[in-house]
Amino acid sequence: MTEIKGEHDMGKLDQKVAIVTGGSTGIGRNIAMEFAKEGAKVVIGSRNVPNLEKAVEEIKALGGHCVGVPTDVSVAEQVRNLAQQTVNNFGRIDILVNNAGICHSATLLEMSEEYWDEVLDVNLKGVFLCTQAAARYMVKQKYGKIINISSNSGRGGGLDDYANYCVSKAGVIQLTKSSAFELGPYGINVNAIAPGAIMTDMDKRYMTPEQYKQYKEGRKAMAVLGRIGSTQDIANLALFLASDDSSFICGETIAIDGGRYDRM
Repeated sequence: MTEIKGEHDMGKLDQKVAIVTGGSTGIGRNIAMEFAKEGAKVVIGSRNVPNLEKAVEEIKALGGHCVGVPTDVSVAEQVRNLAQQTVNNFGRIDILVNNAGICHSATLLEMSEEYWDEVLDVNLKGVFLCTQAAARYMVKQKYGKIINISSNSGRGGGLDDYANYCVSKAGVIQLTKSSAFELGPYGINVNAIAPGAIMTDMDKRYMTPEQYKQYKEGRKAMAVLGRIGSTQDIANLALFLASDDSSFICGETIAIDGGRYDRM
């Protein structure tokens, strides 16, 4: 694994302070690692404390600056604490990646109110709460980068048995536009990433091995590049949006799906 850049090496995120929610595993962990490699001081928020501690130690072992804050993004008080702990440790908030997300599968007719509420609370309300908390600091700085992790499932078509998830991710896309409209005048870039099929542990948790195999083969066949995406693919795009290379991009949702035949 690549070591963190030294003080005499130039990174794309030198001296920046970044929060990554859901940053202890999967896409979020890879984003946090990539940001740290490029010189950012990283704060990871996660409900999974053991995984959170492991991710923080991995970044520190490579010479990076990293703090973990146990956080349920659906709880306003915990989100405010995440922002406050970031400022207490590093003095500012430059970048926010709203990555925390969950799935609960059920058909529309069988879905419980609990399943609906929990997914919307984490995947959509959590983005709102974290954006609001971080933007309060970014507005004062007249600078900030907010990156929301949506999904191709929120762009149309959807998934069988995942109405709650698809709706939450569609909401993230619209919240991205609304946030960009209000925060852009303060020098804050707000954009979203809409991944297609990405190999993560979350997918495996909700499928049998045979279902996961069929899922991967089906998704490969739907992409012009003929492969499943990796968490590194998403981290690379997140790094671009977090850096000043993307300074004139705002309010956009960028699909990263290998070129889906049904979405082109």
